[in-house]
Amino acid sequence: MSSVFLHKAVAACRYGYRQALDALWWASTAARTNLERLHALRGVCAGRRGFVMGNGPSLMKTDVRRLRDEVTIGSNALFLIHEFMGYRPTFHTVEDVLVAEDRARELNAMRGTIKIFPRDLAYCLKQDDATIYINFHRNYAGFPKFSDRFDDICYWGGTVSMLNLQLAYYLGCNPIYLIGFDHSYRVPPDLTSHIIHSDSDDVNHIHPDYFGKGYRWHDPMVERMERAYRVARGFFDAHGVRVYNATAGGRLEVFERVDFEKVLRAAA
Repeated sequence: MSSVFLHKAVAACRYGYRQALDALWWASTAARTNLERLHALRGVCAGRRGFVMGNGPSLMKTDVRRLRDEVTIGSNALFLIHEFMGYRPTFHTVEDVLVAEDRARELNAMRGTIKIFPRDLAYCLKQDDATIYINFHRNYAGFPKFSDRFDDICYWGGTVSMLNLQLAYYLGCNPIYLIGFDHSYRVPPDLTSHIIHSDSDDVNHIHPDYFGKGYRWHDPMVERMERAYRVARGFFDAHGVRVYNATAGGRLEVFERVDFEKVLRAAA
């Protein structure tokens, strides 16, 4: 038996074991409490605008410090600029397994924000008073899908931003503004795997240590991400929710462009 085959077999057994534990957990008292907290978020931000924060370099060209009193949704290693921001986002999400495993220490220690994590990451992202688990589907027919039942099911969309858009809809935010969505990446030219092991500073995100040396990240597959954004756009249009791209530059053109400064001045 080859070592590669053995490694895959062990990984499959571990995954199956975690799935079984996950199914048992959803029938527990802890799960019922978790769902009560999740249900309480439905429409809690109705009538308010929301800002979904991407992690592209352009976010540092946007004065996010002025969003302290807004509904904000951040993700992944945004904590690297918390000190610069001067606050924690209202919500913080992670759905990528590599981010969850490699950044578990920082994410578990994070306070001052409501953390929304898939339950299948509970083996590394622990439950605490700041954490709410969701039923997150990674493998499903008909990719990409957008859920209007966030407290029941949420769909993977090739980017954590799809999770954040589903969350923003569930919260009742309208309009929704996207910032820091550069929608372009520099990847190694000789990829042999969809998992990239970084050996240098990260040039694709808000901080050089985001996926810096020693961290793992997935090939972003921008075309797949764009398919998901188009499905999200269609959903929002059909449900009367306005979504605008207020990113400073970038290449995402699925959503109508607006100027971030003008958005803030209009609300002043």
